[in-house]
Order: sequence, then C-alpha cells, then structure tokens
Amino acid sequence: MAFICSTGVGIPQHEITQQEIKLLVENIFTYTETELTRLLPVFDHAEINKRQFVVDKEWFKENHSFEEKNNLYQQYACKYSLEAIDNCLTNKEFLKEAIPYNAVDMIIFVSSTGIATPSIDAHILNERPFRDNICRMPLWGLGCAGGATGLSRAFDWISAHPDKTALLVCCELCGLTFQKNDNKKSNLIGTALFGDGVAAVLISGEDSPYHSFRKKVLPKIIKTSSVTKKNSLSVMGWDVTNNGLGVIFSKSIPELVHTFWSNHIHAFFQEIHVNEVGVHSFISHPGGKKVLEAMEEVLQLSEGKLANSYKVLANHGNMSSATVIYVLNEWMKEKINEKELSILSALGPGFSSELLLLEWNR
Repeated sequence: MAFICSTGVGIPQHEITQQEIKLLVENIFTYTETELTRLLPVFDHAEINKRQFVVDKEWFKENHSFEEKNNLYQQYACKYSLEAIDNCLTNKEFLKEAIPYNAVDMIIFVSSTGIATPSIDAHILNERPFRDNICRMPLWGLGCAGGATGLSRAFDWISAHPDKTALLVCCELCGLTFQKNDNKKSNLIGTALFGDGVAAVLISGEDSPYHSFRKKVLPKIIKTSSVTKKNSLSVMGWDVTNNGLGVIFSKSIPELVHTFWSNHIHAFFQEIHVNEVGVHSFISHPGGKKVLEAMEEVLQLSEGKLANSYKVLANHGNMSSATVIYVLNEWMKEKINEKELSILSALGPGFSSELLLLEWNR
C-alpha cells in the first residue's frame, strides 16, 4: 500500500472569467454570425466560471511560434511546479511538520503540453535541495489521464520500495497550446474547457517514517487498474503542426463513458468486491460537464459523490493531468471517516482509463 501524505497546487496568476474568454473568442476566430450563434453556447453550458493561465488575455490575440510557446512552457512549468512542490511539502493542513526535500526518493513528472529535454524534473532538482541520487520518472503524452496514471506508477514503485517516498508533479499549461487560426470545432471546445494548473502529491510507503507526518484522516492507495481501448487513437490527443500542438477532442467521449468506461469500472467493482453504494466519493477527473453527467448516469450517482469534480471544473476548468489532483486536494480538506472508500479515475489519450481504490485512514 502507499500513503498519500500531502498535496499542493501551483495556480497561475492570470485569472480570466468564462464570459471574458467567450468575448475573446468572438473577436479572434473568423466565424460567420451563423457559426457563432451555433458554437458559442458551448461556453455557457460548460459549467465553468473562471480559469487561470500563465499569460494574460492579450497574449491570445497574437500569433506565436511553436518555439515561443515552448520557451514559455519551460519557463512557467519550472515556476509553478516549484510552487506546487513547496506547498505540498509544507502543507500545514495535512502535515504535522514539513517534509524536507532530501526525503524525496523518486520524482515523477507528468506533462503533455510542452517539450523539454532534459525533462522539467531535472530543472526542478537544481532549484531545491533534493538529493543528487533521486530517481526520476518523466511521463509524457498521457494527457488528462496523467494524474491518475502518475499515482498508479508511484504506487507500483512504492510497493516495491515500501521504505521510500515518491513526489508526483503534474504540470499542464494548456493555454500555451492555443491555436489562433484553427477554426475547427475541436479547437473551440478546447478553448471553452482548458486552463493551466500544476499540482504535486507526496506518497510514502508503509515502512517510511514520513507517513507518520500525516495529521488527519487521509487516503492510502490500495489497488489500481488500467485499460486502453484498441484502435481509438483519434479520440483524444495532439495534432502536432508547425504552429504547435493542436487539440484532438472527439465528441464521442461521453458515449465512451457509457460503454468503455462503464465496462472498466464495473469490472473493477467485481475485482475489489465493492459497488458504487459502498464508495464514499468518486475523485474523478472532470473532462467536462458532459463527461461527469455520463459518469453519474452509468453509476446512478447523486451529484454529491462527484461534488469536488464539479467544484474544480467551475473554478479552474480542465487542466489535463493536474485536474484530478486538484479534485483530490479538495476531498482531502474535508472531514472523512476512517475506512471510507473512494475511487479516483481519469480518462485520457489512447483511449485509456485509469482507476485507483483509496481507503481513508490515519
């Protein structure tokens, strides 16, 4: 088993309301009046109030090269990853005392919205007093599933090294991938949903002294499950062009929740001998309002079991891999009884599904 000790977030400084973004899109995209009337309601129906970005709204009005976007990605990925890590290791709400940087044995860095070699985790190690023999696991291309998959890989590593700790960092600067001259509907949908965000999680093994630093009832990871659907490469991902990363976002995703994800989670229920009634909360990546509604329909849930997924979507939008960690962070702030169960879930490119069973305890 692996204990989740703390979380932290790095929230970019430029906050833009959904209505401001809607007006921005009206002025930027070269749609006809008829097309605008048909397409713009997606902003009103997304259940998003505001989002945060590493650049201000004026930046989106200009054309930018892939090189310029990626340079900004590297700069701000380092800045906000360090903010999330600092918050995680010193979070007084979850920790009795701060955890030193040299206590971290593995750093897992998850991102899909920019490119860096050496990967951003190597840059981070130069900015804080981590040990020079720390293990590194950069994961790229997992998209919205990356936060859940990163936790699963941390669980695997901690299970093999129960005296160790792992630090997961999910960094997504989706705004920097904005394609000003792309009038495809998928780009408009992405513009209505995606924001920037960074989150960190510290996980420790049962033989590590650091899980005793936890000051309240928090989750531990009990079991994980991964499934990838064959021949589904076109559902979600990036179209790599000379202008950068263009979003691929299929309208079939809510339908796949009813089929592919439904099969996965019901098989997982059988494996863990629990059903939706026995689950206290679903810590689900909010891919969008329609995705959350499809999950509610599949599991016949009340909105309360997905409450923090809706809350994070409203206040931050979809931040790709980091979003599910923001949701986890919100649930960890609540008072939850020992032995309650949660399922953490996310969907991503591949098309893939990741599930984790969590149990809350001291």
